[in-house]
Amino acid sequence: MDGVTGPQSDVVLVLPGGGYRVHAPHEAEPIVEWLGAQGWFARIVNYPLNTAHPAPLRFVSRAVAEERAGGAGRVGVIGFSAGGHLAGLSALAPGLEPDERPDFAILGYPVVSLVDGPHTGSRAVLLGDNVDSPDDAVARSLSLETLVRPDSPPMFVWHTAEDDVVPVRHSYLLGGALAAAHVPHELHVFPGDVHGVALAADTDASAWTGLCADWLTRLPVTPR
Repeated sequence: MDGVTGPQSDVVLVLPGGGYRVHAPHEAEPIVEWLGAQGWFARIVNYPLNTAHPAPLRFVSRAVAEERAGGAGRVGVIGFSAGGHLAGLSALAPGLEPDERPDFAILGYPVVSLVDGPHTGSRAVLLGDNVDSPDDAVARSLSLETLVRPDSPPMFVWHTAEDDVVPVRHSYLLGGALAAAHVPHELHVFPGDVHGVALAADTDASAWTGLCADWLTRLPVTPR
C-alpha cells in the first residue's frame, strides 16, 4: 500500500530502517497502515541501499518535491533507525530547496551522530570511500545534531532507554540541539532494551503511537 495523494491532501513518507543495507519490512507497511488509521495518507519510500551519501538523501528529497508538485499540503517523513537518520537528514541538511524539505519529521530510535558513538554499519555505507579517513569532516556534516537550525521543522523523537544497537544518547544529542535552537519538538524515552521495535506492540514503548498521534493533531494546519 503506497497511499495516494490528492489536491491539498497531507502525506507522510515512510522510511524503514535496516542500516542502509536493507529495508526492514516491519517498519514499512505496518507504519503506513497505522498512519492511515490516524487519517494520514502515507507511502513507503524505498531509498537506495548500499549507496554512499548523497544518493539516499537526494532520493528522499525528490520524493518530497514530487508530493508537493502533485498538490500535497503538508509533507512529513517518518523513519526508524537508519531510516530515522535519513528522515532527519532530509529535514535538516543544508542546501535543499524549500520544496524538497519536509514540514515535519518523526524519528524512531534514530541513528543521529556519525562521530559520537556512531552506528558503524550506517557510517560505513554513507561514507563509502571516506569511512577510514582520519578527517571526520564528512561524518560531522551528516550528524544530525550538528545540522539543527532555528528554522528546522518540528520533530517527534522516541527511543528505548537500553537500546544496545543505537544507544539512546543519539536521541539525547538531537533533543539537546533542538532545544538549544528552540525548534518545536517532543522527545520520549521508554523502558526497554530491544532495537527495531517499530509499533512496539505489547511493550512499554507502545505508548509512542498515541503520543505521536496527538502530536500530529497539534501540527500547524498550513505548511511552513
